[in-house]
Amino acid sequence: MAESEDIPKWDPKRWREDKSHKPLWYVENLESIDDASRELLEKYSGIAPEKVIPHIVEVRDKAFDIFPYPCIGLFRFLDLSIRNSPQYSEVLQRTKDGQKFLDIGCCFGQDIRKLVYDGAPSENLYGADLEMRFMKLGYELFLDKETLKTKFIASDIFDPEADIKQLDNSIDIVHASSFFHLFDWKQQFQAAKRIVEILKKEPGALIIGRHLGADESGDRLSIIDKKTRYWHNSDSFKKMWKLAGDETGSNWEVDVGIKPFPRGGKLLRQMEDHPNDTRVLIWTVRRV
Repeated sequence: MAESEDIPKWDPKRWREDKSHKPLWYVENLESIDDASRELLEKYSGIAPEKVIPHIVEVRDKAFDIFPYPCIGLFRFLDLSIRNSPQYSEVLQRTKDGQKFLDIGCCFGQDIRKLVYDGAPSENLYGADLEMRFMKLGYELFLDKETLKTKFIASDIFDPEADIKQLDNSIDIVHASSFFHLFDWKQQFQAAKRIVEILKKEPGALIIGRHLGADESGDRLSIIDKKTRYWHNSDSFKKMWKLAGDETGSNWEVDVGIKPFPRGGKLLRQMEDHPNDTRVLIWTVRRV
């Protein structure tokens, strides 16, 4: 699909009836992938080099028909975002030492596979997503259904009786990448408190992640479904965790790094309705 003014404006209602109506953040062809993703798919999954890209595109298209997230349409799941966390080496060592890790909003579970490839015991890792079909496609993407011992849980973070409840007060580390920015302020605050309940009530409990933000925090209209989302800056994100700590009787040290959102190339499609102050927040929240 070429970038053109003739491409019709994205209409989520039309897409539900006609999956051939692709949004501007759908990139039809994958030209190349970075070395880390290729190594994972060739050496962990055992896919022949010439088959890696066609295999990715085939699985991606199945996932995009489930829900058209920009990270799927733009192949951003191949970033393996956890490896870019300043705490990655700590997370890897702690899981090797037997601590439990949860990737919430895990999609295919690609960051879980990165940890496993780097030596984390898969039985110490958990994945949760609203949509089980994404997690099942993860087995198809990585060809490891018979070997991976990770438990995947389909759950709604806002449902107090959802299956993720089985993990309450048992997890040492939570990874939440491209997760919080899916919700409005009230929902994000609720999700933060829910994550506190999932983590062990011990100093050092850790939450890491990244998501879209802005220089000025506030409500933004989603390009996916036209619903309101809340975009944080450093101050508002820290405030949310202070309020979550106050309500849950816990204390959290929050560190937020901010990077410009990359523009141009494939990402140009995604930026149609995004303002110039779009940022990427990379953060760590640690219980003290």
